[in-house]
Amino acid sequence: MNFKPTVRIDFSDFAGINKTDNFFTSVLSRRYRIELSDKPDLLIYSKDGHLNRLYNCKKLFWSGETIYPDFTRCDYALTCYYIDDPRHLRLPYYVIGCECSPESLLKFPNEVDRVLHEDRKFCSFVVSNGNPKRARRRIDFFHKLSEYKRIDSGGRALNNIGMQLSPGGHAKHDFIKNYKFNLCFENKETLGYTTEKLVEAAWARCVPIYWGNPLVARDFNPKSFLCLNDFASEEAFIEKIIEVDQDESQYRALLSEPFFNDNKINEFYSHERLLDFFEKVFDDQTTPVSKRRKLINTGRWRLAKMMN
Repeated sequence: MNFKPTVRIDFSDFAGINKTDNFFTSVLSRRYRIELSDKPDLLIYSKDGHLNRLYNCKKLFWSGETIYPDFTRCDYALTCYYIDDPRHLRLPYYVIGCECSPESLLKFPNEVDRVLHEDRKFCSFVVSNGNPKRARRRIDFFHKLSEYKRIDSGGRALNNIGMQLSPGGHAKHDFIKNYKFNLCFENKETLGYTTEKLVEAAWARCVPIYWGNPLVARDFNPKSFLCLNDFASEEAFIEKIIEVDQDESQYRALLSEPFFNDNKINEFYSHERLLDFFEKVFDDQTTPVSKRRKLINTGRWRLAKMMN
């Protein structure tokens, strides 16, 4: 029986996290025996609160959003960014936020004929954020592309199917697998920021219509989807979408391309890569940042922690 060292951890400032059963505990349990503690060796915290201020242990910040880590407050960080710093490891949101396994994204030759023989409609769209200020580009593009053919929207934003999809990736998968294309624009264009949207489209074997991370080709094969970042204008991009929709040979070519580069699961899904990073975190004997900062009165924060 292999010996697993014990690590004491805690979580704070996550929205609705199950502290005993989550992505991090699942991965860490492969190499460590996990003990949840109010006095942890490591606090893993996110963006949804300030309880992390109560802890004076080693801290690791994680966010799937476009929030740059503040190394005056955390010792280590996991974010979507490409940061050349030993305290940081890139962990894109799609690794944690998508319900499909990376193995289900691998493509096989016989899939193309199956998809082509299915009676798929034109394009689907599933998003919850329809705020015209925060998501203007994808909302505007939805309307522009809809002038060519109807796009069925099953999410909260621009819903036009008479019902709203149930929460969760599997309900979305069951919906969008009935379409040739899926419109999967991010909220914003940020280097490294790739969410679950592109991955879920590939999982359903749609051709993704994507805009967002200009470096997305580092994660996924750019020949397997259509990306606005590669075009001089939205008008040229729409012309290409129409061309692919009307030309089965071009559509087949996109479907035939592996989603991963060389059809090999990318490094960001690797649990060993992440565990090696955590091993460095746990082994680090440097005084935590929180113990080097000037102490402040945290009485109200301590009360909040007792109520958490």
